[in-house]
Amino acid sequence: MRKLLAAFLLSLLLVQPGRADVSVQLVRYALVSGQEDPHLRYMLALLQLACDEVRLRCQLQAASAMNQSRALVQLAKPDGGIDLFWGMTSTEREQQVLPIRIPLDKGLLGWRVALVNAGAPERLAGIANVRQLAGLLAGQVADWPDTAILRHAGLKVLTSQDYGNLFPMLQRNRFDYFPRSVIEVQNEASQPQAKGLVIDSHLVLHYPAAMYFFVSPQQPRLAQVLEKGLRLALKDGRFNQLFQRYNGQMLTQLALAQRREIRLDNPLLPAATPLQDAALWYHP
Repeated sequence: MRKLLAAFLLSLLLVQPGRADVSVQLVRYALVSGQEDPHLRYMLALLQLACDEVRLRCQLQAASAMNQSRALVQLAKPDGGIDLFWGMTSTEREQQVLPIRIPLDKGLLGWRVALVNAGAPERLAGIANVRQLAGLLAGQVADWPDTAILRHAGLKVLTSQDYGNLFPMLQRNRFDYFPRSVIEVQNEASQPQAKGLVIDSHLVLHYPAAMYFFVSPQQPRLAQVLEKGLRLALKDGRFNQLFQRYNGQMLTQLALAQRREIRLDNPLLPAATPLQDAALWYHP
């Protein structure tokens, strides 16, 4: 009799509404920059944190490697094989898939420090404003949103279709500086492809930019649950703890507060971006 009663009580618990931790939620994410994505470990940690906050048992599964344009197409399909990817927001993306409007990097994608030729480490030393910076030539990939942002500010940009080509182009002085996000620049500077290049120590460009999780329109419940988890993590401090664990040392080393800051507008930023919520953004 006791065994029957215990089984009955267990069955009630398993069907109790609101128990998000009973079943396993498969989350298939696109490897938009492959396994070498510098954001990968942090993004997966944030995904897991969001799941933990709402007691959802998540199985995180990498899908095929693809660029962000392809991921957007696959995500919008009824059965595109992925549930989520992360990247910089834009009006186009927010119209096609479901954005979770919490900047995962606290806007660090819009804080830009340049790689410069090691033979001219003081290239940006005397630059104090956009007008002066417009006298130099930046390098970027042609279809990056950053290219449009820099040009909108009146800056000159030399583009390549291939990211890897920009390193030898800078080594040969084809352009003057290569703005990179503070999340990326130290890792890139340590790679063999960056031999002969150094991180500028004088300047930081800053424009509002947000890296979001984008979820399939077929998975509105998943989007709601992940947003709830991230907001709970912001409230209890676990989001900020994770942010500091993955980014704190890098930010200290780059000393952004000691650099001359040049602010730029971002014409690609959607109107719904939560710029007024200071808790969501990094401040040096």
